Amino acid sequence: MAAELTAHDLIAKHRPTLDQALEAIRTRAYWSPHPEHPKAYGENGSLDAAAGKAAFDALTGTRLDLGQPGTDDWVGDEVSPYGVELGVTYPHADIDTLLPAMKAGQRAWRDAGAETRAVVCLEILKRISDRTHEFAHAVMHTSGQAFMMAFQAGGPHAQDRGLEAVAYAYAEQVRTPETADWNKPQGKRDPLALTKRFTAVPRGIALVIGCNTFPTWNGYPGLFASLATGNAVLVKPHPRAVLPLALTVQVARQVLAEAGFDPNLVALAAERPGEGIAKTLAVRPEIRIIDYTGSTTFGDWLETNARQAQVYTEKAGVNTVVVDSTANYKGMLANLAFSLSLYSGQMCTTPQNLLIPRDGIRTDEGPKSYDEVVADLARSVDGLLGDDARANALLGAIVNPDVKARLEAAASLGEVALASREVSNADFPGAVVRTPVMVKLDGAKQDDEAAYMSECFGPVSFAVAVDSAADAIELLRRTIRDKGAMTVGAYTTDEEVEQAVQEVCLEEAAQLSLNLTGGVYVNQTAAFSDFHGSGGNPAANAALTDGAFVANRFRMVEVRREA
Repeated sequence: MAAELTAHDLIAKHRPTLDQALEAIRTRAYWSPHPEHPKAYGENGSLDAAAGKAAFDALTGTRLDLGQPGTDDWVGDEVSPYGVELGVTYPHADIDTLLPAMKAGQRAWRDAGAETRAVVCLEILKRISDRTHEFAHAVMHTSGQAFMMAFQAGGPHAQDRGLEAVAYAYAEQVRTPETADWNKPQGKRDPLALTKRFTAVPRGIALVIGCNTFPTWNGYPGLFASLATGNAVLVKPHPRAVLPLALTVQVARQVLAEAGFDPNLVALAAERPGEGIAKTLAVRPEIRIIDYTGSTTFGDWLETNARQAQVYTEKAGVNTVVVDSTANYKGMLANLAFSLSLYSGQMCTTPQNLLIPRDGIRTDEGPKSYDEVVADLARSVDGLLGDDARANALLGAIVNPDVKARLEAAASLGEVALASREVSNADFPGAVVRTPVMVKLDGAKQDDEAAYMSECFGPVSFAVAVDSAADAIELLRRTIRDKGAMTVGAYTTDEEVEQAVQEVCLEEAAQLSLNLTGGVYVNQTAAFSDFHGSGGNPAANAALTDGAFVANRFRMVEVRREA
């Protein structure tokens, strides 16, 4: 059967967007083809709010049949952090059947070339974008994000990251020409002449191990980087967050088939409760690339044991903010309060340790003692979250019982400066919603170090008293070097302190935000411009997204012959 989507048509449709993405990663300027506002959808085939909600509701209690080979069971027991049972079941695969089927289509996908692969990926992203409202509910009810965050982070921002990966993948592949004529002069003799052909060859099957908190935002970069470089992709979602990635796989399979490629180039690996198939899949010889977001323990295991694969990990870190001085005290407090509260601190970029000199800081409102800074920040958080409706919109729901347990245990670690409270959700009475807790610790006390030098994932922060700005900077260096950091923040009006913090971040490879007091926050990054992680400290071995994230997903193979 002829392809419904020809390469010519897809290139005509999507090449302008690809070119804009290539320009965006070159200039690092703001750009996005995916609207952030919910009201932007509803025309040109996209679902509006009502249609998206209806599509999501229609999914609940159904079997999501992807038409994959090797299906031997139906699995799925997702319960929304908002207390709703989703009731969706997914195909469970006989891996010995599925993996060979996935490999079968790679030759044609490889031979299609970088441009065709890129525009097929862009068609997948366009169709996902058209269903952003539906995907937003799927993300909300698997991650616990509040709806607007699920809509933006799980929708356009995730799609941006996927497109960004496609752009980098395309750029790296076309860096080498497809053909070359090679002539070497030989003096009086005839020159040596060869014709050469260069082909980007995929490594094999890529495994994407999804996370609970950001299934699409963290999943799309690896998925699209591998697919755009010619690899088949097996998606293994987190058991609590299957639906968003299962829908992604469904769309990808439909587009691949319509474009004349084997739909088994993208497949889903859902698992039975407690099955733990990630470890089994990770060491299969067919798996040649792995993308993982999650705990340091399993990330380290993958890096050690999946020796046959190129492994990209985003693990855990201890994100730190140095508070030395500020020219906008109220703006600093408001910015930090929002950063600590957003999605109940369940982001790998949320600040945890606030390093504050015990003798206080300089501000535009005069000197502020350590106790005053901490108390004012606590009041700022309380003010931000004082209204339950607004609190729900910012906090979302606690994603799993482990986060709740850490939150409750944190109060015993030191003096509580900001107590957590329960927030009721009128729309979802079963939701577990808690405001952040902030605990005072002393950087000079050995007993406190165990707490602030470990990641406490969730709405928990530590106000760590230090002897001076120099002491804070040294603790910052040690934290990044030993524990890693996805983000670093600093507030200072002192040029020497600013330079010292910057130098630490350059030497230890950590992404730094300075003096944020407005509507940009340390825990947010923009695709095409900001790098998420660096790959240079223990928090992650890769960055989203740069050339290194895509270039080793394929190898250049040369065929040469005499002219």
